Amino acid sequence: MRVALALSLALAGCTTLSQPSSTAAGMWLTTADETQKLAPQADQQSAGATAGDEAITIDSSKHFQRMHGFGAAMTDATAQLFSGLPEDKRKAIMEELFGRGPNGLGFSFTRLTVGASDFSPDHYSYDDTPGNTPDPALRHFTIDYARRYVLPRTREALAINPDLKVMISPWSAPAWMKTTKSLIKGQLEPQYYPAFATYLARTVEEFGREGVPVSMLTIQNEPDFEPADYPGMRVNPPERAAIIGKHVGPVFRSRGLETEILDYDHNWDNPEMPWAVLSDPDARKYISGVAWHCYEGDVSAQSQVHDAFPDKDTWFTECSGGEWAPKFGEALGWFTSKLIIGAANHWSRGTLLWNLALDPKYGPHKGGCGDCRGVVTIDPATGAITRNVEYYALGHASRFVLPGAYRVSTVSRSDGVEGAAFLNRDGSRVAILYRKSGEGPVSLALDGERYSVAMPAGSVATLRWGARSGRQ
Repeated sequence: MRVALALSLALAGCTTLSQPSSTAAGMWLTTADETQKLAPQADQQSAGATAGDEAITIDSSKHFQRMHGFGAAMTDATAQLFSGLPEDKRKAIMEELFGRGPNGLGFSFTRLTVGASDFSPDHYSYDDTPGNTPDPALRHFTIDYARRYVLPRTREALAINPDLKVMISPWSAPAWMKTTKSLIKGQLEPQYYPAFATYLARTVEEFGREGVPVSMLTIQNEPDFEPADYPGMRVNPPERAAIIGKHVGPVFRSRGLETEILDYDHNWDNPEMPWAVLSDPDARKYISGVAWHCYEGDVSAQSQVHDAFPDKDTWFTECSGGEWAPKFGEALGWFTSKLIIGAANHWSRGTLLWNLALDPKYGPHKGGCGDCRGVVTIDPATGAITRNVEYYALGHASRFVLPGAYRVSTVSRSDGVEGAAFLNRDGSRVAILYRKSGEGPVSLALDGERYSVAMPAGSVATLRWGARSGRQ
């Protein structure tokens, strides 16, 4: 679950707290040297009509996918760390991350695990049995582990931001369902496909009863990977097609569950895998979209599958920062280029990073990644909270690109500048720019108006123009 972050182009979107005119843009800037972090700048005034030679050209009349939002996963580790804070400090950081007040990032997308991941203090499923005794009737089913920390903190986030979309993913089926009879490695026994479908349905139902409605799920995290020291399960494309098309989809429909089913939940390097599942007619009718991770391959793979199946949504659902990429400026550029600008320009409706919070020792975790970084770091000994580079990369988008926004047309004429642009439901327009290289102002065209934006190399800027007329 590691990736060597390469310095690359990036782009992010932000919301303005003031309301500049429809021709002047509010601006926020983060620089590679950390002297500015989501810092407000002077309003950017129009320099007149476009000349046709601008580095970035935006046409907000050309609409593409509707965005939902940005955020990170509420893992067991994250929820436990939040829960250990004093109440006033916990409420303040939750409001900052999920709220849309003056200092809020407005996170509107999160991911929960079904049972344990590597970022859990224990390895467990929701149907562990004595001696791995088969339990096809799920008499041992319980979500008590999630009730301890994850569901209370997710309810708190939903109360702050009712637009929060929750997705869930299992890292493994219960051990008794698998070829290894262990949460680690193995495949799902075909005889237990029906029980596994019911296991997922009951998870959705129980989370809903706990006040956490599940918008989407995948049937397996990273299905082409069997980790050696934490829960995992290999589920190849024909197996996923059978599980979804003949079991999970019909069970959800019969139980009246509206939770959307996404396929894949794995890296950009094997687009043929979700392609194969979507080519199965039984599975395709139950699948609403494809989920992607960042650890291998390139973000352009998202467009390959989208172009073949344009009626299916695209979501970006996991990437982690870590100490393999410790330099703020390099990580800022890579995250913005690939996961904010790149993911949106390649059809994603939302971007999720991995752990929302970890401690200074990159945990708590059991197996798996030993140097992953959370969006924030929480020191359980002191209660100190550190906002990491991922916080600012996400914030440039989450604070300003609101649920329901359209991605709009953006054309780059410079190898040194990348961008993505959005039209919010209130008519406000947002551009996220990443300047990889170059000197002097960045020229930008927006709907016939020219702007000259001061951005040092390695920086990320968000510009927001106030609403013009009407609502979408």
